[in-house]
Amino acid sequence: MERRDVMKSVAAMAAAAAASGGAAAQQAGGAPPPVGVRDIEPVDKDLIVPGRFKGRTIVVTGCARGMGAAAAMRAAREGANVVGVDWIQDLGAESIARINAAGGKAVFVHGNIGETATCDRMVKVAVDTYGGLDLALNNAGVMDGVFSGDPIDYRKQKPLIFAPIHEATDEYWDRVFLSNAAGMFRSMRAELRQMVAQGRGGAIVNVGSIAGMTGLAGNPAYVASKHAVTGLTRNAAIDYAPYGIRVNSVNMAATDTPMMARAGQLVAEASKAGGPGMGRIKTQSLLSYADSNRRPATVGEQVAVMMFLLSTEASNLTGAAYATDGGWTAY
Repeated sequence: MERRDVMKSVAAMAAAAAASGGAAAQQAGGAPPPVGVRDIEPVDKDLIVPGRFKGRTIVVTGCARGMGAAAAMRAAREGANVVGVDWIQDLGAESIARINAAGGKAVFVHGNIGETATCDRMVKVAVDTYGGLDLALNNAGVMDGVFSGDPIDYRKQKPLIFAPIHEATDEYWDRVFLSNAAGMFRSMRAELRQMVAQGRGGAIVNVGSIAGMTGLAGNPAYVASKHAVTGLTRNAAIDYAPYGIRVNSVNMAATDTPMMARAGQLVAEASKAGGPGMGRIKTQSLLSYADSNRRPATVGEQVAVMMFLLSTEASNLTGAAYATDGGWTAY
């Protein structure tokens, strides 16, 4: 599935602001004025910790592109056996093929994590292929009700695209919740059943969003479903600490992914209809605003935190919703 890896609804607001002329102040040449004294250099996208996950098996949902694809590759390069899951069959299979071509160990499971059968199958594949399950990165999720492998056709897809509550459809709401809330629950249920049965502990990282920590304009199902991710993470941390299983979430603002680009296109279309434009109030994180190029977070920056939380270095961390948002929620 699209992974969130993508925009995290904030990019949508930034795009809306830009489309309506309400983004950050622009100079005559179109570039924003400088703010910071020094830019922060992003983490090296090729950075790895060799052998960190040697002999361990991880499920990565939403492995087709964006953060999911990068996380699956990094986990494999750090020694993990990877089970990648996605509903975009061709891109998901290609992502896993790249891992194997690079010398890693990975298998692909095609399916929708909103369906119990897919979640049960991904864990069974992990057990049958690699002998168990140690780690999980629940990255799959959507921003609206459109299948994330489809090209944008705003007029045709409008009933499935985000809108304020009084304009939102049942189908949009139900589809977003199926992936982001029910899909997260069903993924965790299958993973935790296996981890508990094994009796050797484990670690889970759920991909949330700043939409699970704050309110965001114009996408009620996304915001509510990401709040559900926060709740599921905290609940599971309590219930499974006695089993040696840690559960945390990462919650990003705009990140440079395919979902971010798609969100910008959709919001640009939606903004033509007018409206109060409350999403223009805040369009950037602290680090994005201070950067000379106003850059969003990179995929590598997000994946680095995910890998850390899955590793034994994070042995004292559980039940937390980490704001990997460049300071968005700080100010």
